[in-house]
Amino acid sequence: MATTGLPGQRWYTPYLFSLPALVLFGVFFAWPAVTAIQLSFLKYDVVSPPVFVGMGNFTRMLGDERFWTSMLNSALFLVGMFPLLVVVPLLLAVLVNQKLPGIRTFRMLYYLPVVTSMVAVGVAWEYVFHQQGVLNWMLTTVGLLDQPIQYLLDSFWALPALVLVEGWKSMGFYMMIYLAGLQTIPAGLYEAAKVDGAGPWVRLRHITVPLMMPYIAVAITVEMLDAMQSFTSIYVMTGGGPQDATLTLGYYIWSSAFQRYEMGYASAMGLVLWALMIGLAFLNHRISKGRVVA
Repeated sequence: MATTGLPGQRWYTPYLFSLPALVLFGVFFAWPAVTAIQLSFLKYDVVSPPVFVGMGNFTRMLGDERFWTSMLNSALFLVGMFPLLVVVPLLLAVLVNQKLPGIRTFRMLYYLPVVTSMVAVGVAWEYVFHQQGVLNWMLTTVGLLDQPIQYLLDSFWALPALVLVEGWKSMGFYMMIYLAGLQTIPAGLYEAAKVDGAGPWVRLRHITVPLMMPYIAVAITVEMLDAMQSFTSIYVMTGGGPQDATLTLGYYIWSSAFQRYEMGYASAMGLVLWALMIGLAFLNHRISKGRVVA
């Protein structure tokens, strides 16, 4: 058999080096994905033998009010996190990209919540949102509230509170994405704009934002995927309540699988979530690609 490359090298030698990665990919991604697809066509509660139901699990979703509630909450979660994880981090990145005293310390402190456990963050913010917590104390002190609000037990405020927590925790990560992009923009462009009399807002609008579009596209894609899969903060702080006000699709999938043991139905909803994330990522790619080219 003919050989290629170095003398004595066999055709399968490169594949041996990639074998460990392929094994991990098969065990932790390919096999669970195939199993989830199979389960989506079955009725399976872990204890009893699986029963084939065809498209029954998918048909059930159409009449499941909680499924549509979780879809709506996931959409609201996505929209609510957009300014916190796409717009605000860009402005912060512009700020920390300046040569100011102590700016490296500020970067480190702002990134600290990203590497902090979401469980610890959730527990800490529960005290902030408590009826006798810091937030109520501040708002009542300045006269913006007549009486304290129990935010996490209020069906109107619970979801915005979770959006705020998720956004606060992840802002530093998105800020770093933008900071990496800002440092690729030639400083001469800003200097030329200053000579022409362009102010900070004009420079941001006509130089920073257009040149940052590829990074903004990445941030939007990651934000959409994070929002659709949100789980830990909901599990720690609200448990999907009150009255399903914070029941997102990711949490409903977990609840169906590990609280009600409806593995088949949970797998079917998981496929829907997977299709939604791929669709959103593709849509964002198409839109952002057109803007970058333009």
